[in-house]
Amino acid sequence: MFRLGAAPRLEDFAAVAEGRGRASLGAPALARVAASRRALERVVAAGRPVYGVNTGFGELASVRISSERLAALQRNLVLSHACGVGEALTEAEARGILFLRLNELCRGFSGVRPALVRHLARMLDGGVAPLIPSRGSVGASGDLAPQAHLALAVIGEGQALFFGRKVASRKALAAVGLKPLALAEKEGLALLNGTQAMQSVGALALRDADRVWRAAHLACAASLDALTGTPDAYDEAIHLLKPHPGQLQSARLLRRLCAGSAIRRSHVKGDPRVQDSYSLRCAPQVHGAVRDRLDDARRTVEIEMRSVTDNPLVAGGRVISGGNFHGQALSFAFDGAAGAMTALSGISERRSFSVSSGAAPRLMPFLARDPGVESGWMIPQYVAAALVSENKTLAHPASADSIPTSANKEDFVSMGMWSALKFKQVVWNAAQVVAVELLCAAQAVEFHRPLKSGALVEKGLAVLRASVKASRGDEILSGKLEAAREMVLAGAFDDIFS
Repeated sequence: MFRLGAAPRLEDFAAVAEGRGRASLGAPALARVAASRRALERVVAAGRPVYGVNTGFGELASVRISSERLAALQRNLVLSHACGVGEALTEAEARGILFLRLNELCRGFSGVRPALVRHLARMLDGGVAPLIPSRGSVGASGDLAPQAHLALAVIGEGQALFFGRKVASRKALAAVGLKPLALAEKEGLALLNGTQAMQSVGALALRDADRVWRAAHLACAASLDALTGTPDAYDEAIHLLKPHPGQLQSARLLRRLCAGSAIRRSHVKGDPRVQDSYSLRCAPQVHGAVRDRLDDARRTVEIEMRSVTDNPLVAGGRVISGGNFHGQALSFAFDGAAGAMTALSGISERRSFSVSSGAAPRLMPFLARDPGVESGWMIPQYVAAALVSENKTLAHPASADSIPTSANKEDFVSMGMWSALKFKQVVWNAAQVVAVELLCAAQAVEFHRPLKSGALVEKGLAVLRASVKASRGDEILSGKLEAAREMVLAGAFDDIFS
């Protein structure tokens, strides 16, 4: 159970977003929210202009709003900003945004009423997720368009996802005993301002990237055996001389996976080769560098998750305008992680190429039982190549761009949401590429039977074969490729490393 207002780790976030964990709203959080609200009300009662509370927004910030129109100001803000387009975010991503926004409000720096956080907490606990289009945020002033669709669900407008079904928001609220909430001063702005959309999309992709990274080590070790390569390049003595944390971790994983391979022992004597190709020999250096970039991204995401990204903020009895909603840190993090996962997919595809071409003892061309009549596993490598090429395009950094908005008041933006969205696609592509390698290597290992790989590789291959059977001749392979990808993304191979 996660206590709202605390600092979530990536695992806490993913559990709540995916409905595997719950978040509780306690008295301390409500007390912080109430104190913040009182401070805001005192400032407003004094007649001082407060951005977004009794003024317009963006370039219209100089327009003062009369007290009798403050509630209309917040509702109009939500309606006018809810202009997202494109395919909807997944239910987990939408729940993640709801959880993260609620958790930040519970920190007590936004000036909203306890009634709003209670409403959001009941939505989250009851399974009401806003239907949020994926496109429309430039990653500064918060993820305004996506989070406006979150706010729509709060006030009973627009649509929601209720346990996987698309329904009217008003109907979903009623199903959990809620009525549409009328927003008070600052509350529409407090729902819209923040980096929660890019946080949610990117963080779930980052969790998936961890799973792809681990599966890539299983695939690499199986490919090494399939190609009768040597694990000597994974020797600890080598990697202690270049002690990047990720490289040390990667080499250690590969040594464990390769330990005890009978296939390796069968070709030690009389093998004229001195060194394997880079995609095998340098795997710890490449996989390890990927690990370090993913760890860097995780640190950034978890700092952002425990940050306050609203504007203006209520702090020390004052209402202060600033720019914590700017997503530059996340944009850099997801761009870096996307580049790293592109490299991981690239080195995996090179191993698939070597394995599927059959250029090693005991293997047949394209792993076919009857080459020529059968094409075997020729074309899955094409699939991997296509996805690696796509990743190379997607690896172009979103953070290198900025398009000014709001009559140049918001003149430099982060494009953090696009960074998160394309990182998500890169991870999906990388998962499919690693799945192709894993399937090719598993098929190739069959040519070495009755010899076996190391115990951990055999355990991983058994997990794979429980769901995806070996090919005995030419067949439609799309289903097998997709099933293996979903296993990678679901973390089906994680337990072999524990």
